[in-house]
Amino acid sequence: MADLRNYQSRMATAQGRSEAYIDQGLRAYMLRVYNLMALGLVITGLAAWGAFSFAVTPDGQLTQFGQLIFQSGLRWVVIFAPLALVFFLSFRINSMSVSAAQTTFWVYAALVGLSLSVLFLVYTQTSIVRTFFITATAFGALSLYGYTTKRDLSAMGSFLIMGVFGIIIASLVNLFLASSALQFAISVIGVLVFAGLTAYDTQQIKEMYYEGDAEVVAGRKAIMGALRLYLDFINLFMFLVQFLGDRR
Repeated sequence: MADLRNYQSRMATAQGRSEAYIDQGLRAYMLRVYNLMALGLVITGLAAWGAFSFAVTPDGQLTQFGQLIFQSGLRWVVIFAPLALVFFLSFRINSMSVSAAQTTFWVYAALVGLSLSVLFLVYTQTSIVRTFFITATAFGALSLYGYTTKRDLSAMGSFLIMGVFGIIIASLVNLFLASSALQFAISVIGVLVFAGLTAYDTQQIKEMYYEGDAEVVAGRKAIMGALRLYLDFINLFMFLVQFLGDRR
């Protein structure tokens, strides 16, 4: 009987150590994801501000660079280049080295910043910064919920992904209609959809973790996780700035 109790005690201790090891690995993995995402946002912010600084003179006039990226046909390249690169990274990441995938992510973040520099022409700098911190606060709370909740968010995730496609279609339609009411509805739905996706994606990224992954596999997972959260943050910010931004 004593031997049985000793065996059960040893098994419980071993299990506790194993769970602690897994939990430590998970925390390190999630920290890596958040660090990659945060660095991507820093690159985007610097690229957006740098592009705006080169594009606009102190008295508010467009420079030749500004005319090139905001008024010429090149503006369509600036708009769609990030979309092309994010598809490239998503489809090719399993055949890329971790360093190559990470570099592609940094380039993507810089291109997004270039495309977002137009916000400084539309909204005041103060309101952009204010909206950024509001987005960061909301994102942090939603991501924490997704990480800690025991509720399975899979069903909600499927609904939200359908919502993303609906937003894309409605936005394309509104390019021709130019309806302010439809744009307002798109913005409201966009905030709700990407708020939900922040929690959903965080839970999915957490569940992707496996302690037995090789370093290359874990690195790729971290980059893709960072990309998903980065996209949630950027889209949430874009829809919020339409409500909270003060126009020039």
